[in-house]
Amino acid sequence: MFEPERLMLIASPLMKKTPAFDRAGALAQAKDAALHIVAFDYVDGLASAGLVNERALREMRDGYLARHREWLEEQAQPIRNLGVLVTTEVIWVMQPLDEIMVHIREINPALVIKDVEHESWVSRMLFTSLDLRLLHDCPAPLHLVSKVAHARPRQVLAAVDPFGPSDQFAGINEAIITHAEKLAAQCDAQLHLIYAYDLTAVFASQDATGFSSNLAQTLYEAEEDGFNKLAEQFGVPDERKHLVMGYPAKVIRAFAEAQNIDVIVMGTVHRNRLSALLGSTTEQVAHHMPSSLLAVNPRSTGH
Repeated sequence: MFEPERLMLIASPLMKKTPAFDRAGALAQAKDAALHIVAFDYVDGLASAGLVNERALREMRDGYLARHREWLEEQAQPIRNLGVLVTTEVIWVMQPLDEIMVHIREINPALVIKDVEHESWVSRMLFTSLDLRLLHDCPAPLHLVSKVAHARPRQVLAAVDPFGPSDQFAGINEAIITHAEKLAAQCDAQLHLIYAYDLTAVFASQDATGFSSNLAQTLYEAEEDGFNKLAEQFGVPDERKHLVMGYPAKVIRAFAEAQNIDVIVMGTVHRNRLSALLGSTTEQVAHHMPSSLLAVNPRSTGH
């Protein structure tokens, strides 16, 4: 029997409707997919009550979870009205990452959707946030939603790097474009392709007299040729392919904002130890993006 795709929405534990609900409903409808909404809940105040009275804790916790389940069902109803099969679940867990990973492996969703958590640079240096852990470890494509101008995306941007570490993650650019192409087709959206090439490392390795305009032109032509071949492989027209020089995260964010991009599709690749410390391009875009991110994990072969 044919089993429809299933999407998984990780809902905020705060019983607050967020942009991810609208995006999840619209994508489930566009993909003709089922949707499972799950909230991983934990309230410190209720947990501390157990130090005084364990039975009281259990009763308060059960009552709180019942209210949360009822609230989640209320949010699910408008999505069901779109013709989407929706299931809901609330789980009490202090550290949600492991439980989230268990759910993803059991449900095997075609897409995991979650609101992005905005954090300060200092806090990101002190600990690894749930979003960053999911970006690195999620075995399914991960859609981090920042804000939603259109519930069903109208503009999709695939950000590629033809000269990236393809020897380590073969086919990552093709996977990015394939996911972006499929999303655009399902949502009747326009697909753009961007390559932000950064010559900082080349400039840094040359002295003031050693970097010639001829070398710069040669490098540009090589970058352009590689990008054009990738665009031609997927039939991306000239007016929707964009080769821009500059720091990748800034270039991608600026382009997405200027062109009203709804979803940026990228891969999660750590280039080196410095990038791991500063955050990969995908992580930097995720924390400052003007729209939403669909991250394709090359470490996963499941989707």
